[in-house]
Amino acid sequence: MIFMTGATGFVGSAVLRKLIGRGLEVRALVRPSSDRQNLEGLDVELVEGDLLDPDSLKPALRGCTGLFHVAADYRLWAPKPEAMFKANVDGTRTLMLAAGECGVARIVYTSSVAVLGQAPGDGAADEDTPVQFSDMIGPYKQSKFLAEAEVRGLIETESLPVVIVNPSTPIGPRDIKPTPTGRMIVEAASGRMPAYVDTGLNVVHVDDVADGHLLAFDKGKVGERYILGGENLSLKEILYTIAEITGGKPPRLKIPHDLIMPFALVAETWARLTGGAEPFATTDGLKMAKKKMFFSHQKAVQALGYAPRPAVAALGDAVQWFRDHR
Repeated sequence: MIFMTGATGFVGSAVLRKLIGRGLEVRALVRPSSDRQNLEGLDVELVEGDLLDPDSLKPALRGCTGLFHVAADYRLWAPKPEAMFKANVDGTRTLMLAAGECGVARIVYTSSVAVLGQAPGDGAADEDTPVQFSDMIGPYKQSKFLAEAEVRGLIETESLPVVIVNPSTPIGPRDIKPTPTGRMIVEAASGRMPAYVDTGLNVVHVDDVADGHLLAFDKGKVGERYILGGENLSLKEILYTIAEITGGKPPRLKIPHDLIMPFALVAETWARLTGGAEPFATTDGLKMAKKKMFFSHQKAVQALGYAPRPAVAALGDAVQWFRDHR
């Protein structure tokens, strides 16, 4: 039996499908309020609970030999950041300690490339690129950095059998929320992005990230981290590719980061005052965009046999899914 968190989410539901496809029995933790669209039609045992409640975790973990901790609060803007720290840091520690007490033999923890260092210019960072907490911009990056540090500490002090994976920027089917990147794809595919900033992302198909999780479970070394990435593309290249896929017109205007910052400040203030949704442009997002988030996944290729598809295929699947479901 495999226990997993985050099964209702974007990456988690992709991992769940891969586990079921392998013929494994899966028990998934869900909150009573979780949107369960991504679980429809899947043969999975659901247990209600909360990452911050060890009494709800231990009974669910008993009898499980493996754990995939995929759940995370992923937002680039939050009116109350403390909730993100509770979920990502405290929740991870609580779950890991419960798994250790229940004798889980193998754990894959889903971290993020957000916690890694960044190479200068257009260079690609890897698992060993230097980084420190002060490099983390915003509560999401900060909370995931601290969460991975908690996991590493528990590997040392509690001998927890954890392998860490660091997905880059997953895109593809079943992004029901959608994620910040998914929102960008929807806007671009709808022709509502007339301009862009000079930045870059590592784009990877969500199903390839899911394959990487299972490879880490099978072949990963305890205590090691593996980047699950795809192709490094500038934002301009991403938007031009989406335009080719949809038959639309790509944006021609490049706008300086600092020119958009006042609009992001106004949008955040309005969202905070009105209790509205996350703004499309955020100050933290713009600060992060000043550096290209390019990464190398060669370690995963060599150690795990990881083999992601081209970014154009990932973008095509994402556009098609959004078109079919919106």
